[in-house]
Amino acid sequence: MFVIINLAIFALLIALLFMQQRAENTLSKRVFTSLGLGVVFGAAMQFVYGGGSDVISGTLEYVNIVGSGYVSLLKMIIMPLITVSIIGAIIKVKDSSSLGKISGLTIGILLATTAVSALIGILVSNMFGLSAEGIVQGAREIARGEALETRLTSVAGLSFADMIISFFPANPFADLAGSRPTSTIAVVIFSAFIGVAGLTVIRTQPELGASFEKFMQVAQEVVRTLVRMVLSLTPYGILALMTKVVAGSNVNDILSLLNFMVASYVGLGLILVMHLVLVAFVGVNPIRFLKKILPVLTFAFTSRSSAGAIPMNIETQVKKLGNGETISNFSASFGATMGQNGCAGLYPAMLAVMIAPTIGINPLDPGFMLTLIAIVTISSFGIAGVGGGATFAALIVLSALDMPIALAGLLISIEPLIDMGRTAVNVSGSITAGTITARLMGQADNQIFESDNEVDVQTAKA
Repeated sequence: MFVIINLAIFALLIALLFMQQRAENTLSKRVFTSLGLGVVFGAAMQFVYGGGSDVISGTLEYVNIVGSGYVSLLKMIIMPLITVSIIGAIIKVKDSSSLGKISGLTIGILLATTAVSALIGILVSNMFGLSAEGIVQGAREIARGEALETRLTSVAGLSFADMIISFFPANPFADLAGSRPTSTIAVVIFSAFIGVAGLTVIRTQPELGASFEKFMQVAQEVVRTLVRMVLSLTPYGILALMTKVVAGSNVNDILSLLNFMVASYVGLGLILVMHLVLVAFVGVNPIRFLKKILPVLTFAFTSRSSAGAIPMNIETQVKKLGNGETISNFSASFGATMGQNGCAGLYPAMLAVMIAPTIGINPLDPGFMLTLIAIVTISSFGIAGVGGGATFAALIVLSALDMPIALAGLLISIEPLIDMGRTAVNVSGSITAGTITARLMGQADNQIFESDNEVDVQTAKA
C-alpha cells in the first residue's frame, strides 16, 4: 500500500516535469527543478519511513527503472555519437595534422590538473587532520576490505605499457559494443583513422569522396536527432537518481564520517575553483563558463557516471562553449577514462594521507608528498586500463606505496555521496581541458560562448 502511494507521488512529480517541458522551460530550469524535487521526495521518505525501511527499498526498486534506464540510454548513444562526430569533424576541417596536437594537449592538461588535484587532496587531508585510526571497522567495512584485496590481483600484473597497448582498437566492432574498459578511447582512435582515410579518398577520388561526405552528413543528423531524443529525458532521469541517493542514504553513517565528507567536498570545491582560474587564463569568463556547464555537472553529480555524461558533455562544449566538434569529442572521451581529477586525483591522495600515520609515515614529509603526487598522476593515465574509477585508482596508488589495501574499505558507507561530487569534478576537468585546448589551438567560437540563447540539442522537446 505505502509503496503504491510513493510511486503515485513519483508519477505526479514526473507529470509536473512534463508540464514544465510542454511550457517550453529551458533544460537548465527543468534539471534544477528535478534535482530539488528528488531531494525533497527522498528526504520525505527517509523522514516518514526511516532509513533502511522495506517500504523505501520497494519504492526505489521501481524508481530505479527510470534512473538506470535513462543512464543506459545515454550509454547507448555514446559510441555512435563519438564515431560520427569525430569522422565528420575531421572531414569538415580537412586537416589531420592537428589531431596529434589536440590529443597531446588535452591529455597533458588532464594529467597536470590531476597532479594539482592530488596536492589539494594532501593539503586538505592534513588541514582536517584525517586519519584512518579513528574509523570503526564494522562487518561491511571488513567485507569490503577483503573484496579489495581480491580485486588487487587484477591490477598487480598490469604494467603501464599494457595500459597503453589496451588503448588500441584490435577489434573495433567489439569496442563499439563497449566490451572493454578502454573501449571509449579505442573508438576515438578508430574513428580518427576512418576520418583520415576518408580525407584521403576525398582528395584522390572526388566522386567517391563526395558520396562519403554525404553519407556522414546523414549519419550525423540521425545521431544528433537520437541524442536530442535521449537528452530530453534528462530531468526525469535526474529526479529518479536523486530520489534514490537521498532516500537510500544512512544518516548515522554520514554523521560518523562527516569530517571526511566535509574535507572531500572542500577539496572538490578547490579543484573546481582551479578549473575556473585556468579557463580565465585563456580569456574565458569563468562565471559564464560555470553557468553554461552547470546542467552537465548536475547530471554527473546525480548519475555518478562520467561515461554517461559524455553525450551531454560534447553537446555543451560544441553548442554552448564553442569548442569545436573534434576537440569536444577528444576531451570528453579522454576525460571519462583518464586524468580524472576527482576519482583518480583527489581521492587516492586523501586515502594515502589518512593511512600514512597508521604505518609510521609522516604525511607532511616532502619526499612522501612528491612520491604520492607522481604515482597518482601516472596511475591516473592508466585507470582506463583496469576499469573501475576511484576504487581502482585507490588500489593502484596504495599498492604502489605498499600501504594496506583493506583500509580503503572503511569509507564504504558514504562512498556514493562522495562519488557524486567526484564525478562532477571529473566532468568539469574534461570540459576545462577541451576549453583550454580549443582556445590555444585557435579553434574556439567565441560568438557561441558569448550567446545567451540555448540553441542546442539539449533544449529540444521530446
